[in-house]
Amino acid sequence: MSSSSWISQMWRALLLVCAATLATGSTCAQNSPSLNPFSLNPPARGESSSSLFMADSGGFGALPSAPAAAQNRSSATNSWMDREPFRHLAFEVGGGFNAPTNDSSPYITWGGNFTAGAGYRFSPYLALMAEYQIIDDKLPGAMVAKTGARGGNAHIWSFTLDPVIDLFPKHANDIYVTGGGGFYRKMTNFTDPALVDWCGFYFCGIGVTDVIVGHFSSNQGGWNVGAGYTRRIAPDYDNGRIKLFGEARYLDVLNPSVSGITPNGLKATSVPADTKLVPVTLGVRF
Repeated sequence: MSSSSWISQMWRALLLVCAATLATGSTCAQNSPSLNPFSLNPPARGESSSSLFMADSGGFGALPSAPAAAQNRSSATNSWMDREPFRHLAFEVGGGFNAPTNDSSPYITWGGNFTAGAGYRFSPYLALMAEYQIIDDKLPGAMVAKTGARGGNAHIWSFTLDPVIDLFPKHANDIYVTGGGGFYRKMTNFTDPALVDWCGFYFCGIGVTDVIVGHFSSNQGGWNVGAGYTRRIAPDYDNGRIKLFGEARYLDVLNPSVSGITPNGLKATSVPADTKLVPVTLGVRF
């Protein structure tokens, strides 16, 4: 057999093999479900390996596009975030000053406050906060003078439950309304200056400080209502949950009236019922 005849027969056999392979692959693709070429599960025994690269239509399967893969990753991330245990928790901390209303100004003056709270966010629009607040105000000079003391202050601390309603939670600048009530304890103290011993790093000396010489207190309920403004900061961190806030509230502490009381032997004094203040607070929420 000549070399040219041998080469011709080889080409003929090669073409027959190729035709048979293509026919077999097409039949397997039509008679068996398409498989993912990147699946971790190998094909069952008897299945043609060519079906790994065939789509349901009989053509070659296309790989997932980059945008689709990115969407799948994003969907998985969002699902994980939805299961995050602390996603609904809310926190706040702040401080500021207090101003008395006209009704209470004869019995309490200006001072400072500190507020801390934690709560649960039911939706972007509604949260319920449990708040702890300390208010420290001075007493008016005329009231102190009636008792014979030299100074005085009023401490009010409270635990309250306060719903917070955000009006524009998806905006960087938001306005909210809030209000609630709970337990309030008010302590009224009268002070006199006194000499005390004190020590520094290397030596000791004698100084002057105010000491309590008389006081009275009460436990009662109270309520508050107000509004505030928030400004989102660091929007790319923690989904933009960190916000600065500033708010003003109207506060009514429902303390009972005191008439003719002589605290610790001081001269008699009287205080009407209810203490009404306007706390202004600045802080951060997240």
